[in-house]
Amino acid sequence: MATRTRNLGSSSSMFRRKPIEQIGSSSGGSHSLKAALGLRQLTAIGVGGIIGAGIFSLAGAVAHGTAGPAVLISFLIAGIASAAAAFSYAEFAGLIPKAGSAYTYGYAVLGEVVGWAIGWDLLLEYTAIVAVVAIGISGYFNDLLGFLQVGLPQWMLGAPGTEPATVAAGTYKINLFAVLLCLLIAWILNQGMQNAARFETLLVYLKVAVVIVVIVVGAFHIKAGNYNPFFPFGISGAFTGAATVFFAVFGYDAMSTAAEESKDSQKHMPKAILYSLAISMVLYVLACLVLTGMVNFRDISSESAFSSAFASIGLPALGAVIAIGAILGILTVLFTFLMGASRVGFSMSRDGLLPQWFGKTSKRRQVPSRMTWLLGASSAVIAGLLPIGEAAELTNIGILLAFVLVCISVIVLRYRRPDLPRGFKCPGMPFVPLIGIGFSLWLITFLDPHTWLRFGIWFAVGLVIYFAYGKRKSLLAPGNAEETPAETR
Repeated sequence: MATRTRNLGSSSSMFRRKPIEQIGSSSGGSHSLKAALGLRQLTAIGVGGIIGAGIFSLAGAVAHGTAGPAVLISFLIAGIASAAAAFSYAEFAGLIPKAGSAYTYGYAVLGEVVGWAIGWDLLLEYTAIVAVVAIGISGYFNDLLGFLQVGLPQWMLGAPGTEPATVAAGTYKINLFAVLLCLLIAWILNQGMQNAARFETLLVYLKVAVVIVVIVVGAFHIKAGNYNPFFPFGISGAFTGAATVFFAVFGYDAMSTAAEESKDSQKHMPKAILYSLAISMVLYVLACLVLTGMVNFRDISSESAFSSAFASIGLPALGAVIAIGAILGILTVLFTFLMGASRVGFSMSRDGLLPQWFGKTSKRRQVPSRMTWLLGASSAVIAGLLPIGEAAELTNIGILLAFVLVCISVIVLRYRRPDLPRGFKCPGMPFVPLIGIGFSLWLITFLDPHTWLRFGIWFAVGLVIYFAYGKRKSLLAPGNAEETPAETR
């Protein structure tokens, strides 16, 4: 049913859609990525993005003050809600095996301006997540220095406004370790996806090994009495906890941006998304069961739950090992989200919505080095100059909106183009995606008003750039667009 006409009527429309068959068709030469990732590496990247501060810090904080032993119910609820979105991502990943993830899916189904909005928001969200995680790791690093009694100048140990509040007169503070960490991850990503993925996979293996040690050793120190009461804050506490820990059960969305770098994306990417979420959820639930069984929820440390728990039962050495494993494990989150941000920016550039200079890949390694360094440097600035609370306020809303739009898109495309070959189909259509939409919208209501303000400012800036540049320079704009087959409507 294809005809030689422009897509979706006028190519000047901001809701123009590039046909599914044409997504990434402009790639090649300096705008192509190298397919280097297998199923094992893709799954490791997904696990690396999901398991991080959530299991090493957030689980303890929620157990202590929000849900008690029912924190494992919180993770199960969040996992079910996240799985609803994961099924939608998995269908798209098998259908559109191109870089960009939610940006690419939204562009193909809902139109260019919607795709731009998702991509623009994810650039901020993913970059800010990298900064927040880097700041968190630097906190562990500072504690380790204190334990080793190593003294460093205070000006390099925190952002302006953080403790200690005063340093030598005329000295400006910066979180130097967080800055260097962001730049290090950018450098690793620029060594080629195959080499970078090997580094990520090794760290993920170490992280999972630490979590398994925690579960196995901790299981011998469980006291059944610590589970009573199981709902000390009521059932509502478990649901409130689910809203908090939900941000620890995504990461597959950033991993899906690497679809174009998968050796067999249509088969492997859907599996990697579902495998990574399933593995992470099993580890989360077992770790929570052990933690709340070892220590009464009232005595769980909100900051270093597992290290403190093992120290309290006479195993401080294991606690130290866990702390080191936590640092290494959280590093994988930096890798996954900086990779995701760079692939979203690369896709937007390749489509002409951002200057194509940013989307050019290195000749030897075939990675978007310019975009990776730009976003790595941006995350370094945020990490170096903002306290963790302010940096964290830049995250979350864009990802939740991306979840909503991806779930909407999978429903729309299933009915608009039922003829498309799908390597994986989201089950329970349309009810499963609707669950993802509902839960994501519900979580958005929990966000701080300052988050909405920052999001509104960033979104407004993005619209100015789109109408001033992207709409005219898009490959689908008049004079730039090629004649393409119209979508079946």
